[in-house]
Amino acid sequence: MPKAVVLGCGKVGSVMARDLAGSEGWTVVSADPSEDSLAQVSGLEDIETRCVDCSDQDVVRELAESHDIVLGALPSTLGYRAMETTIRTGTPMCDISFMTDDFLALDELAKEHGVTVIPDCGVAPGMSNMLSGWGVSKLDRADFVEILVGGIPRERFQPWEYKAGFSPYDVIEEYVRPSRVVENGEIVIKEALSEPELIDFPGIGTLESFNTDGLRTLAETLDVPTMRERTMRYPGHIALARAFRDTGLFSEEPVEVDGVQVVPRALLAKLLFPKWTFEPMEEDITVMRVVVEGELDGVPTRLKWDLLDRLDPVTGFTSMSRTTGFTCTVVARMMMDGTLKTPGVFAPEMIATEDGILDAILAGLAERGVHYTAHMESQ
Repeated sequence: MPKAVVLGCGKVGSVMARDLAGSEGWTVVSADPSEDSLAQVSGLEDIETRCVDCSDQDVVRELAESHDIVLGALPSTLGYRAMETTIRTGTPMCDISFMTDDFLALDELAKEHGVTVIPDCGVAPGMSNMLSGWGVSKLDRADFVEILVGGIPRERFQPWEYKAGFSPYDVIEEYVRPSRVVENGEIVIKEALSEPELIDFPGIGTLESFNTDGLRTLAETLDVPTMRERTMRYPGHIALARAFRDTGLFSEEPVEVDGVQVVPRALLAKLLFPKWTFEPMEEDITVMRVVVEGELDGVPTRLKWDLLDRLDPVTGFTSMSRTTGFTCTVVARMMMDGTLKTPGVFAPEMIATEDGILDAILAGLAERGVHYTAHMESQ
């Protein structure tokens, strides 16, 4: 009977806990410092709640030692330390925290403790990595990888053109973190929100895309001369985000206001995110396209996967929570049943090329109503 602990009970972490608890024989602990967040799962069968400080490594250690697997759904600033602590307990971990740190630096530690760790295991990063890695492995030569992804509300509204499906801090982080792209085989650093382009996406209409730092480990693990990841929003959102950033509202450097030190980003998040928060049952959309181009048997070939997902009206689970959280829980189950058991830290693209792994993950997602559409074209 697997015992899992989910660190973090936000929009995604709560869905992860509920999905695991729905599996026969699984028991789940949901850990979070907020009683309000834990209320999302409190009282549900096979879920125990713990109101604890997940930034306290003694707490993380105790939780990891008393469970068979840890699922990380913490803010990015807490992800790396929680992962390191978990590894030292010898407990496997699957994580979606989008940490800024180089988690592959923990590979030797994981091997030393004999545990499997899979970070960045959401939708993007996560499925975007797996599809890219699998596509590159199937071509004789890969020349181009592009990931387009976005979480947006179904109903547009002025002036924001946006609502947030995950951590406020990590939304803003996308708009300030320098973006790594690969051009002519070299990693190039570009400003976030740069090089806007319009994209027509079936079922949605016209979206605008911009550079974000979503390649993550792909920039190092895949030998492809041109690669980029871009975030999509409704047209008009880029100009608004740039105005906030250029005004200094995304800064974490305190400024003095009437004798009081104020952190602009903290103030902005406090004021803005109530306006960016989805109401219960308000429909959100996750849209993603992964393209891999190259050559197969001497023929120019294009592999493409599309995802268009919406809020589940039965469960009330948002699309971003489902597409992100279910990827992590499907992989966690494969870790517990022994399908994924090699010790070490593995970026998602590293596991996708093993026989049958990607098919099994896609099947698990399809069982939960998350469907990727694949296309292969000779050019």
